[in-house]
Amino acid sequence: MICISVTPESRQLAKVDIFNAANQCDLVEVCLDRLHKEPDVKDMISGCKKPVLISCRPPEEGGQFDGTEDERLQLLRQAILAGPDYVELDPNSAMKIPRFGKTQRVVSFASMTRPLNDVEEAFEEATRCKADIVKFTWPTDTLESAWPLLAVVSQKRLLPVVGLGLGRSGVTFSLLGRKYGSPWIYAALEKGMEAFPGQPTVGELDDSYRWRQVDSKTRFIGIVGGGIIEFAISRILNAAFDLRGMNTRCLPLDFHSRDHVMKMLDILKIPAIIATPQAGRRVMQLASKGDDVSTESQFSDVVIKSADGWQAHNLIWKSTLRALEAKLGKQSSEERPLDKRNTIILGSGGLAVSLAHGIKRRHGLVSICSSDEVEAQQIAKACDLRYVPLGNLYETLVDVVVLTINTMDYGTKKTPLNSSLFRPGMTVMDLSELPGESSYTEEARERGCKVVEPSEVFSDYVGLLFKSLTGQDLPAEAIADGLSD
Repeated sequence: MICISVTPESRQLAKVDIFNAANQCDLVEVCLDRLHKEPDVKDMISGCKKPVLISCRPPEEGGQFDGTEDERLQLLRQAILAGPDYVELDPNSAMKIPRFGKTQRVVSFASMTRPLNDVEEAFEEATRCKADIVKFTWPTDTLESAWPLLAVVSQKRLLPVVGLGLGRSGVTFSLLGRKYGSPWIYAALEKGMEAFPGQPTVGELDDSYRWRQVDSKTRFIGIVGGGIIEFAISRILNAAFDLRGMNTRCLPLDFHSRDHVMKMLDILKIPAIIATPQAGRRVMQLASKGDDVSTESQFSDVVIKSADGWQAHNLIWKSTLRALEAKLGKQSSEERPLDKRNTIILGSGGLAVSLAHGIKRRHGLVSICSSDEVEAQQIAKACDLRYVPLGNLYETLVDVVVLTINTMDYGTKKTPLNSSLFRPGMTVMDLSELPGESSYTEEARERGCKVVEPSEVFSDYVGLLFKSLTGQDLPAEAIADGLSD
């Protein structure tokens, strides 16, 4: 089941929120701690056609109830008299509030700063509190911090367990909780109504992660990096897996330690990890070997587990070069339109380095410029590129401009690129905001440049990802679905 938490401030609007949530979920949690006036809970939930869970949390457990503890307990007692399907109680409250009617008791253990130290002791306490279900809540900023909570949810116990992961890995925990049979997972009704920052919405879980098809046999492909590009890749690939009848889904991941995450990946049986451009160098560290470009650039966008370790692959340079050469007029495999053309790459990250290696393979003349001039000089020396100081950027004549960044950073100051960089007849490829385009793409068009469409690069790139993971072509319908928003 999926549980949507509604946190109304007004008694009148509470019914509207409950009605809207009930249309999209299996269980509605009504949080009473933000209400400005004492509610009539029976009236509030009377029209709800889905099971209802009542909660009222103090600030130390993530709630916003600002009354006394006695007032909070009295509110919970009155709420139970209204006959909700579930009531959430912390252990202290559960010992003071007896079981009543058919309402099931969710005994909750919340730690807002770190995982609980003794989970087994918590289960013993939940039993003493006559719990029907046990709930654990703690921060899950990374896979490492979510791991103890996953271990609790995934084990078979006498009492059912639900978990609420707070932070960036909340989606990760929700999808894995579904796989391991948690009675329900939590979601927000829509953006702006999250119970905590980063909580996934029911729309994201349904449309992008297709969570309802996740079961104990689902295979997860990890994806690292965050941002809109991670979301778009996940949405497209999940749609493609669904269209191809594959019980496979993308699983957002974030991690700190290579050693720890390798063990976790084995336990979760994850066969591959996709990296967005922001995470390409970090994911490269997981691989024991790689193809030529990933090894040369130390940048990988997908690592795949094989019999003799994790193999790194760099795919995005192929898509970018294919689109760039097509814009330059390439019509046959023998043509090399980048040959002896001057190309400048703006940026100094792994994406910039891998593109430099790709263009050099096509015999292009490559320059690099970045606000991090020390790193840019090191890259130029290591890759045998021409280094262009930032002060000379706008005086340098080139045929092709490739953007991997959309600002030049001067310490704490981010300065936009000056559009005078673009001159008529140039070819411009802007990869700084994939899968969309930055304002520079339109500026380049208006100044008479040939523009490589970012959406075409992205579509080809995701197609290569899907092919490398499945051996099949990406369905066109999946691209349309993924780029629709």
